[in-house]
Amino acid sequence: MARIIDGEKMNFVGKNIRLYRKKLKMSQQSLSNKLELLGVYVCRGSVSRIEDCSRTVTDLELYAIAHILNVKIEDLFDKSALDF
Repeated sequence: MARIIDGEKMNFVGKNIRLYRKKLKMSQQSLSNKLELLGVYVCRGSVSRIEDCSRTVTDLELYAIAHILNVKIEDLFDKSALDF
């Protein structure tokens, strides 16, 4: 059985996290800082890797990111990548 995540692309949310973050005119560092205030430690470099889909995202990180970006978790998913 094929894996949903093949190793090249480590998440389905990075593209939309970047989109919503930029809509808010928020830097990667600012997102990292806001996550830290919630007790979720994701450095700026990890935010970059999440956004370019080279790093996985935990459920806790996803929940916190959606909260900070003021969107529903499902809004972060790239629906075209979930065509299975």
